[in-house]
Amino acid sequence: MTVETTAFGITLIVVVMALVTLATRLGGALLMSFVPISPRVEGFINAMASSVLIAILTPLAVEGDLGARLALASTALLMLLFRKPLPAISAGIAVAALTRYLV
Repeated sequence: MTVETTAFGITLIVVVMALVTLATRLGGALLMSFVPISPRVEGFINAMASSVLIAILTPLAVEGDLGARLALASTALLMLLFRKPLPAISAGIAVAALTRYLV
């Protein structure tokens, strides 16, 4: 299947992606409503979230450019120091933007 890269084609792609994202989010919430949350299930969910994050970030750390690597390093350092994710992520974004602007 091919979709032409016209304004309508791009809009169609975005709408389909939004619908698929919404369906997976609602489907996940619906499925989890049938699962009793025991400490074991809660531990699995917490570990799964970390695993997904690591799976996303590892290729970026290995194959990313200097801006991506410095962003990851600064985010990790600030998380270790302050244990507050929002300022750490904001600093990582700023470091990536600054590095890519200067280099």
